[in-house]
Amino acid sequence: MSVVDDPIRAAAVAADRDWRLAVGGHALAGSGGTYTVECPATEEALAEAPDATAEDVDAAVRSAADAAVGWRNLEPRERGRRLRALAEALRAHTDELAMLDALDSGNPVTAMRTDVEWGAEVLELFADYTAQLGGETIPASVENLHFTRRAPYGVVARIVPFNHPAMFAAAKIAAPLMAGNAVVLKPSEITPLSALRIAEIAAGILPPGTLSVITGNGPDASRALVRHPLVRRIGFIGSDRVGRLIQRDAAEVGVKDISLELGGKNALIVCPDADLDAAATGIVNGMNFAWSAGQSCGSTSRVLLHTEIAGEVLRLVRERVAAITIGSPVDPATRMGPLASRAQYDKSRRYIKAATDEGATLFHGGARPSGPGLDRGYYLEPTIFTGVEPRMRIATEEIFGPVLSVLTFSDLDDAVTIANGVDYGLTASIWTRDVSTALRLAERVEAGYVWINGSSRHYWGVPFGGTKSSGLGREESVEELVSYTELKAVNVVV
Repeated sequence: MSVVDDPIRAAAVAADRDWRLAVGGHALAGSGGTYTVECPATEEALAEAPDATAEDVDAAVRSAADAAVGWRNLEPRERGRRLRALAEALRAHTDELAMLDALDSGNPVTAMRTDVEWGAEVLELFADYTAQLGGETIPASVENLHFTRRAPYGVVARIVPFNHPAMFAAAKIAAPLMAGNAVVLKPSEITPLSALRIAEIAAGILPPGTLSVITGNGPDASRALVRHPLVRRIGFIGSDRVGRLIQRDAAEVGVKDISLELGGKNALIVCPDADLDAAATGIVNGMNFAWSAGQSCGSTSRVLLHTEIAGEVLRLVRERVAAITIGSPVDPATRMGPLASRAQYDKSRRYIKAATDEGATLFHGGARPSGPGLDRGYYLEPTIFTGVEPRMRIATEEIFGPVLSVLTFSDLDDAVTIANGVDYGLTASIWTRDVSTALRLAERVEAGYVWINGSSRHYWGVPFGGTKSSGLGREESVEELVSYTELKAVNVVV
């Protein structure tokens, strides 16, 4: 392995090892051989990950089906204890998991330490929901007993993206496991390492087969998982295009329950009475420049400024963006690293060119940053365009990169029209000092998760999910837990 950056070379030792699939409690080589995982900070090989075939997927699913029988019959409180133990074990490996994520995703290691903590917190959240798995009695008749109970599906497939590898690997198995299912997890081919390591850590805590992790380069392993007849429940996070492909693949082979957390082109609206300093901070935080280089479905990548305050807000935003430290993802001082892959980098660059061609004004960034070690890798400055019109591509299409579009409005009806004028509806952010205005806008915007005088942060227990092309279902809440169960009605005729 040739990595020119010394700190990265030193850190990459942990990644340069024999990685194996986690299938039924066993560490197995992928039947398809291996594929190369790249470090986006150096564009060099980082590790070789197992390339799973359909046969590997079948083995993982069948072992999960066997394990699901015993797992569902554990007392819910015991399942909760296992999740808590896993959370504590992940915390004990925080530095290791965060460094793996920094190396293969490019996200800053400091932020990735927080991601590991958040994954552990979500495991604990669902462990707290033990009592929420109950049913109810129904007074349908006087002389008989009618009640409902919840039963797990059996085998759940969870397919997660590259932008928060360890957090998603931990957080997105929590609800299906707590509900009594066994899980087969498929991480992104770009960032497979922390998920494979989490499976190793979990092996001493969860019964064999309860959690399997498969990795593979390209769509084949994911398609085999989605189409497997024993997989009746699927949870996916990713693009709307792939979400629709999953729906199609699943429908071709059976009737499956699918939840989708998909893309976003989310609006942040700043009213003229807002606290402008706070709003400027919220704009920068909401874009997730300094966490995942803007690679977040929840990023508020469209900023709608009232014409009266647009100039001042932009001045404040530029100050904050210019202060973001861009650098090596393994450096604790770095706040923004490179994009996760060549494909993500090229995509952002194409949108920057398209914005210029369509007549938008480049207000900040738009190029490779300068500085030691930044002459290679998929680094891109935080980029802001002004003069954006609602029908421009950068105002309607998800970029999934560090490109922010700024539009203006003169009255709130215009703001709502612009905000709702896209196919997505994941998040929205509203900035105003007037409670009535805030609540009216929150009601009118087409989004599943709304902040008022806030942005970016998720609150565990509050249902997260979108409308329109941003997905189906809700996560991070009781709603997610019960979605991994089926409702059974029982009628006792006396």
